[in-house]
Amino acid sequence: MENQSAIRWEQDAEQIVTLILDDPTQSVNTMNALYQAAMAEVVQRLQREKSSVKGIIITSAKKTFFAGGDLELLINTGPEKAAILAQEVETLKKQLRFIETLGVPVVAALNGTALGGGFEIALACHYRIAVDEAKAEYGLPEVTLGLLPGGGGVVRVVRLLGIQQALMSVLLQGPRMKAAKAKALGLIDELVQDQEQLRLVARQWILAHPQSRQPWDVPGYKIPGGTPSTPALAMNLPAFPANLRKQLKGAQAHYPAPAAIMAAAVEGAQVDVDNAFKIEGRYFVQLVTGPISKNMIKAFFFDLQKINAGGSRPSRQEYPSLPCRKIGVLGAGMMGQGIACVAAQSGIEVVLLDTELSAAERGRAYTQTLLAKRVSQGKLRSEQAQEIMERMVATTDYALMADCDLVIEAVFEDRQIKADVTQRLAKVLPPQAVMASNTSTIPIGTLADAFVDPQRFIGLHFFSPVDKMPLVEIICGAKTSPATLACAFDFVIKIRKTPIVVNDRRGFFTSRVFGTYCYEGVAMLAEGYPAASIEQAAAQAGMPVGPLAVMDEVSLELTRKVRRQTQKDMQAEHQVWVAHPAEAVIDRMCDEFERPGKKEKAGFYEYPESGKKMLWPGLKEHFASAELAQPSLPQFQELQDRLLYRQSIEAIRCYEEGVLRSVADANIGSIFGIGMAPWTGGVLQFVQYVGVAAFVARAKALAERYGERFAPPQLLLEMAESGQSFAE
Repeated sequence: MENQSAIRWEQDAEQIVTLILDDPTQSVNTMNALYQAAMAEVVQRLQREKSSVKGIIITSAKKTFFAGGDLELLINTGPEKAAILAQEVETLKKQLRFIETLGVPVVAALNGTALGGGFEIALACHYRIAVDEAKAEYGLPEVTLGLLPGGGGVVRVVRLLGIQQALMSVLLQGPRMKAAKAKALGLIDELVQDQEQLRLVARQWILAHPQSRQPWDVPGYKIPGGTPSTPALAMNLPAFPANLRKQLKGAQAHYPAPAAIMAAAVEGAQVDVDNAFKIEGRYFVQLVTGPISKNMIKAFFFDLQKINAGGSRPSRQEYPSLPCRKIGVLGAGMMGQGIACVAAQSGIEVVLLDTELSAAERGRAYTQTLLAKRVSQGKLRSEQAQEIMERMVATTDYALMADCDLVIEAVFEDRQIKADVTQRLAKVLPPQAVMASNTSTIPIGTLADAFVDPQRFIGLHFFSPVDKMPLVEIICGAKTSPATLACAFDFVIKIRKTPIVVNDRRGFFTSRVFGTYCYEGVAMLAEGYPAASIEQAAAQAGMPVGPLAVMDEVSLELTRKVRRQTQKDMQAEHQVWVAHPAEAVIDRMCDEFERPGKKEKAGFYEYPESGKKMLWPGLKEHFASAELAQPSLPQFQELQDRLLYRQSIEAIRCYEEGVLRSVADANIGSIFGIGMAPWTGGVLQFVQYVGVAAFVARAKALAERYGERFAPPQLLLEMAESGQSFAE
């Protein structure tokens, strides 16, 4: 085969062919045009030389086995290309089907991660062996991109595990599994310790199984658990769609992939393998050519890849990575203890400081509790947990931070308190150390004034709970240096979080957009809409938590404190405060009804000692309107539009003002940080999905009804006029 082939053919004296996946144009293997051409050549050669082939090993020369489908191709495939795509998908499946029915044993030697299309190649092999390597991941995560496994994955996993197990454990959630988990599930057959053993064991298996076939190609084979016509399974099948609707919280219209996966699995199980492939292929093409998958691919692959690759970081040539050996965390409350925890788990030494030693020790104990749970679950060895705990010191002594590379202040959201601890810290920090604040709303520039060198001051806004939330918003003040940003960015990557970078302004990006969502929900309550309808509208729009529930979590009282502080700041800056209809509701909830939020077990919801939370019945008595008790379908749709459009409009303002530096930061920040409906692809991708001109028209209509907060920003009006968009 030619040098530019993506697959190398090697054959040994025992007539075992090793197909080495190695795309010369990329750092990873994908199902691009080069792969397709190479696989076509492999199939042709196997047809010619079948008699001289006794077995096949499929492996990779890359660090990973195979990354998956060509997402660049898929995101650019519209309905007009559906027929071409369908033919290409059918060809790819026929190639794998030819290899698995050639009549010789076929082994997948998985040297590293195999996800999506890569794992579908492995599933077409008779035996799967993987190196038990900590970083390697396996599975079919297509659903997380709005797709289904279109290379035979649905068909083969159903026949391997059975309909129910395939759907629940592999296909509908798309988990990325470590090798041991994949083996326990039956997706991988054997684990080995290293690369050398991998090839050796693969050859041994081939020699021991000269007549190997796929289980479903053996006469008399039956799908585990039965087909849809099997009485026991037939009884349970009607519950599958109902359970799916429940999991999607009524937003199934925005997530077509899970329903398509379920349909392909159930329908495909009622026919032979080759017809099952055709059914799977039709659903795949339908999803690929639809808009939802494009939104999700854009966000969860291209935008996320751009960010994690350092798209928002200063040049590594000019500002190389520096080791972050030790950090300090000021404040051992909920946020401080969470930051300390993730840092220690990432191999960083941590000094956790609070005003009282007992408070600092409670903060340290938080990590100990989390680690103990992981040890009990078998996810961590006790000696590993001990090593992590030894990296964290609880103290009241600022002097212990004298050799820290970075210190993060996580004290109360009060400018004076933050200034006091910053000034105390400045006296002991080394001259190259970076100072960061975990503030969520206070402008970084004003906090930097309290530090000895504003160039070394930056914002690191974490989200609660820190150990679970994947995002960190990095805020650059006017004087923050590129070297300081590089240090902060590298730290966030080191603790395995996703960093977005924004510029300084009150509320930054995430808090501003998050606030609009919450306030819009409360404004709906002020208008008389039933609280249940508001929360349900949010759920059906794809938001993970309703605005009233979120307000309770954050605390109505805290929200009011932030608002009052902002009013004072704006007054001092001679700016005009524009009242929001949600404010009166929040004030009544705090003052008249004494319901400040979840912490006090009384907010928009009630929190009984036993049982689930429920909406406070008083909301109906004090706020609900008889005319809106049963919102019409158009009214209900408008509630959804308001919740989504309001977030995007505020994000566009952030972009217009220069708070946002990139479209990718906006999209990923909104999904990972504040829960923007994932199907939209993020706040700016949602505008792309609707269309700039159509978005402007809808925003104007909402502004006429609900006020200037919905008015399309000037930037958007100009984009609509010039035909521009937020595409990068």
